[in-house]
Amino acid sequence: MTPRKTSTEAGELEALLTQKRFGEVLARAQRWIARAPREPVPHEAMARAYFSTGRLQSASDAADRALSMVSSNAALLLLRAICDHRLGRSDEAARRLRRLLDRRPANQVEASVSLAEVLHRAGRHEEFDDFLAKGGAWLADERAAVFAARAMARKDRAAAIELLTKTARSSKNMVLKRVAGFDAIRMLDADGRYRDAFELAVETHRQTTPVFDIGAIEASIAAQYRLLEKGPTACPAAGPIVTNTALVVGLPRSGTTLLEQMLDRHPMVSGIGEYEGTFLLGESLTELGLLPDNLRGLKASDAATLSAQYLEGAALRRRAGAQWTFDKALAQWRLMPALATVLPGAAFVHIEREPRDCAISMFLSNFHPQTWGLTRDLASIRRVIELERGIVRRAIEVLGLRALTVQYEELVDHPEREMRRVLALLDLPFDSAVLAPEENRRTVLTLSFEQVRRKINRSSIGRWKNYAFAFDASWDALG
Repeated sequence: MTPRKTSTEAGELEALLTQKRFGEVLARAQRWIARAPREPVPHEAMARAYFSTGRLQSASDAADRALSMVSSNAALLLLRAICDHRLGRSDEAARRLRRLLDRRPANQVEASVSLAEVLHRAGRHEEFDDFLAKGGAWLADERAAVFAARAMARKDRAAAIELLTKTARSSKNMVLKRVAGFDAIRMLDADGRYRDAFELAVETHRQTTPVFDIGAIEASIAAQYRLLEKGPTACPAAGPIVTNTALVVGLPRSGTTLLEQMLDRHPMVSGIGEYEGTFLLGESLTELGLLPDNLRGLKASDAATLSAQYLEGAALRRRAGAQWTFDKALAQWRLMPALATVLPGAAFVHIEREPRDCAISMFLSNFHPQTWGLTRDLASIRRVIELERGIVRRAIEVLGLRALTVQYEELVDHPEREMRRVLALLDLPFDSAVLAPEENRRTVLTLSFEQVRRKINRSSIGRWKNYAFAFDASWDALG
C-alpha cells in the first residue's frame, strides 16, 4: 500500500471515528488488516472503536497489537491503561500511567487525570494525596477541581461540597459538570442534607441527562412476553451446555456489586465485573434478525460460536485458581430468553431491592447519561423496575432456568443463610470468606465502590424515607 493511499485511508477512518460510526470503522479496519496485517493504523482504529462502544477487552487486545508495532504511541498507551483500570486491573493501570508520564508525553495532562482517577477509585489515598501535592501542569486543568475536592472532603466536607457545586454550575464541560454535580450530591446525602441533594440531582439531570425514550425497552419486553407465551420450545437450547458459568440478574443499585464481591471471596468463584459478553451476544443476535422473538431460528453452529465467544472472554477475566465465573453485567435482565438459548446450563442469581431504595439510589448516582438515561427521573426508573421484575420472573418460570431470587435486605440481614442458598445453586460448599466482602482487594469500578469496602451493614436499607417527599402512591404496589 502506497504512503498516499495509507494516509487517505487513515484519514477516512479518523473521520468515521469522529462521526461515531464505529461499526463502519471496525468493518473497514478489518478489511485493511486482512490486506496489511502489520500496518498499525487499522489496529489503533479498532482499539478506539471498541473502547468507545464499551468493548474493553477487545479494545485492550487491539491496542496491544498496535503497540507491538508502534510502542511509543502515547494515545494508545493511555487508552490501554484506561482499559486496564476499567477492567478492574488498577495496579497495572497505575504502572502503565506512571511509565507514560515518565516520558513527558504530549498527552500528560490526560494521563495525569487518568492516574488521579485510578488512585482515587482504588482507595490508594496516600498515593493520591502525594500525586496532588507533587503538582504539575494538569492541576491547571478545570477537571483537577474534582480531585482537589475529593482530597479536601476527608478533612473539610463543607468546603469540598462548595467547590464541587461551584464547578458543576459553572463548567461548560458536560462530563465535568456531571461528575462534580454527583460527587456533591453524594456528600450532601451523607451529611443528611436531603432536600439539597435532591434539588441538585434534579438540576444536574436536567442539564446533563438527555430525555429518555422508554418505548424501545417496553417494545422489547412486550415481544419477549409474547415469545414466552409459546412456552419453553420457543427458546430451545441451541448452544452447547455450559458449566461453571453464573450471571447476575438485576438493576443498578440493587445489590449486584455486594453480591459479586461476596462471591468473589469464595476460592472457587471469580467475579468478572461488568463484562461486555452478554451485550455482544445480544448485538450479534440482533444482527442475525433473531431478537427479540425469533430465537427458534438460531442455528446450532451460530449458537456454538456465540457461546464460545462469551466463554472465552469470561475466561480471560477469571481469577487464577477459580473454576466459576460470575458475570455482574447489568444487561442480563433484558436478554433472559436469549441467554437460555445460547448458554443453556448457566446459573442466574436474580437480586431485588426495595424499589424506592433502588430508585432513589439510581436517581442520585452518576450513570452514563446515554446508556442509563432512564435515571433522569423517578417515573422512568419506576417503569423500568416494573418491567424488570415482571419479565425476569416470567422467564425463570417458563424456561425452568437454573436460578434463584435473592432479596437485598435478606442478604444484608442474613448473609450466611442467603449465601448458602447461592452457593448451593452453584453446587459449591459454603466458605466463611464470603461473609467478609470488605476484605476483597479487587478494584470496584461501579458506583458502589465505597460501600463495599465496609463491612456488611443496613445503612442503605430504608434510605428512600429520607426522600419520602419525592414518592407518590404509585410506588406502593411495587414496594
